[in-house]
Amino acid sequence: MSSEPVLSLRDVRKSFGSVSALASVSIDAFPGEVHAVVGDNGAGKSTTVKIITGLHAPDGGSIELLGEPLSHRRSTAGLHEHGISVVYQDLALVECLDIATNLTVGRLPRRFGFLLDRKAMRRDAQAVLDDLNVRVKDVSTPVGLLSGGQRQIIAIARAVRLDQPLLLLDEPTAALGVQETAHVGEIIDRLKEQGKTIVCISHDLDFVFRHADRVTVLRLGRSVGTRLTRETTRAEVVGLITGALSRDLDGAA
Repeated sequence: MSSEPVLSLRDVRKSFGSVSALASVSIDAFPGEVHAVVGDNGAGKSTTVKIITGLHAPDGGSIELLGEPLSHRRSTAGLHEHGISVVYQDLALVECLDIATNLTVGRLPRRFGFLLDRKAMRRDAQAVLDDLNVRVKDVSTPVGLLSGGQRQIIAIARAVRLDQPLLLLDEPTAALGVQETAHVGEIIDRLKEQGKTIVCISHDLDFVFRHADRVTVLRLGRSVGTRLTRETTRAEVVGLITGALSRDLDGAA
């Protein structure tokens, strides 16, 4: 593992009027690791995601990606240019379009520069799903006909297809069943083996301890501790979440 983080947040702060959403958040995510970010409701997880993706500009602190400062405002295309793929909690899929189109939207294959190549679209979509060991009857199936778990897998597959060094997942197992959660975990493990950096916002501590290498706890807008999951316990993480343990910004080495 490289000693240099792919993504680095330092003392990031954000207020909305008189309300402080983030008081001081610092996170280092390294290549080939899954870095989980956990915390209670109102801890600042959603705001942190929106700042990383450029939906909000921070009021202070710094954000670096691959050692370079990350500009505060980024379009979806800008995210990809910077090397970030993101799966939001609402998935952002177009339900009236089929699986293949959802997987290739933004990078639609064309013939002669202007004709949509539907055959290549279906072929590329099937290749991505096969690589992730995802089984669907037909990539021409509208996404609106899929189950919640299947939609989650398609959203992750779309982000994986972009082949970026950083994958940001916002609550990837929310409302999923046991089998679907396990499948998401298998995909994350495979991406980690490929050297990808994965930042996973999650409330599911069982999932975090099963798949994450490192965990940062947010509490009341502050990062109060970072631990290697193999060197901590669920009780310690819960203590940081609830405030039962004292604040510790040093975390794990």
